[in-house]
Amino acid sequence: MLESYKELTVWQKAINLVEEVYKLTAEFPKDELYGLVNQMRRASVSIPSNVAEGSRRKDLPEYLHFLRISDGLASELETQVIIARRLYPELKYTRVEGLLLEIQKMLNVLIIRLELKVRERA
Repeated sequence: MLESYKELTVWQKAINLVEEVYKLTAEFPKDELYGLVNQMRRASVSIPSNVAEGSRRKDLPEYLHFLRISDGLASELETQVIIARRLYPELKYTRVEGLLLEIQKMLNVLIIRLELKVRERA
């Protein structure tokens, strides 16, 4: 049993993703500060935040709710990266894209496993 959300690999990788998104968006044109930069940074920060908040919930269905929110935010960020890549193709997206894909897979597996636990308890 984990003592803290900080021990979750998905949370740790999501924190790394935040750092990479901040590095990437620092390279965007300054006129994007209140556009894509803001959107991408907020979405990236919200992914580990929701994993953390959900893990503190005492109810498994609530935890699942927050994991699903994180998964949705990961899809939101993925869409923003696709848009950014089209607008600013000269930037390097590989680290963000790689981490994001890994996090999405991890969230999917975690959600499926926890959904099975909920069904077993019912």
